[in-house]
Amino acid sequence: MSDLIRVVDLEVFARVGVPDEERREAQRLLISLEMSVSSISHAAGTDNLARTINYFDVAQHVKAFAAERARKLIETLAEELAAELLKSFPIKTVTLEIKKFVLPDARYVSVQIERERA
Repeated sequence: MSDLIRVVDLEVFARVGVPDEERREAQRLLISLEMSVSSISHAAGTDNLARTINYFDVAQHVKAFAAERARKLIETLAEELAAELLKSFPIKTVTLEIKKFVLPDARYVSVQIERERA
């Protein structure tokens, strides 16, 4: 059994895109995360942040990671970000979706992946 912590539509800025000119300036992306953890009952029972995932820290980590270097594909950002979160936080499984606002005739384009701790 797993419990979930979700962060929905976190606004980040990253240089991502196939054409060089698209990567020149950071663009707005929305990233949603669903993180499964063993249980939130220990944290809830003690009201202790140290016994759960600090979603503020996760959000700051995601923002910094996305901004640290340019990538051509949001698929690359998704894979690298999932691996980083699994390495850095006590997450069993992470599902993440990255929304990019690049097509004028579509609300957004997105990539969604699910990865679990090895």
